[in-house]
Parts: sequence; structure tokens; C-alpha cells
Amino acid sequence: MASICPKCGLPQDICVCDTLEKEEPHQIKIYADKKRFGKLVTIVEGLDEKEIDKIAKELKHMLATGGTSKEGIIMLQGDHRAKAKEALLKLGFKEGHISTR
Repeated sequence: MASICPKCGLPQDICVCDTLEKEEPHQIKIYADKKRFGKLVTIVEGLDEKEIDKIAKELKHMLATGGTSKEGIIMLQGDHRAKAKEALLKLGFKEGHISTR
């Protein structure tokens, strides 16, 4: 017997909670900032804190860069604003919820 999802009560193999969470209207902001020694970093904020480590790992892999995730934000080494937006779209986030500066 398949295990039951605690959120929706459906069996895990047909659970749609992850898809529904990505469709929720929360605003994701992507911007560049200068850090120590004038180095540029790309900051992604507004993501769900439960999945931020998984998303950070995927972004770092897709963009072939280093970075970290802590306190609800993802910091990627270098200026990857346009590429980060494309990567988030490939991960299933809606374009209307992503803003770049």
C-alpha cells in the first residue's frame, strides 16, 4: 500500500502538492549585488524555505557556478540574472512570478 501525503491526503504516487506550491503566487526576485572586493553575486529570494537547498543545488548545477543558500536566499557567484530566470522557468516556476533587476 502506498504511503499517504500528509498535506493533501492522496497517495504519494499521485500527490500534486509540489506542483501546487510552485503555482502559488509568491514573488521571486532576482538581482545582482556587489560583495567583498567588488565581486558580483546574483541573489534569488522569495522561494519556499523548505525547498531552498534543493533549488539552490539545481541552480548551481544548471548555471555551472558556485553559491550558497541561507536565511531564505540563494547567492550565486557571478552575474547570472537572465540565466537564473531561465533556469527557474525550466524548474516549473511561472514567468509572471519572477522579477529581475
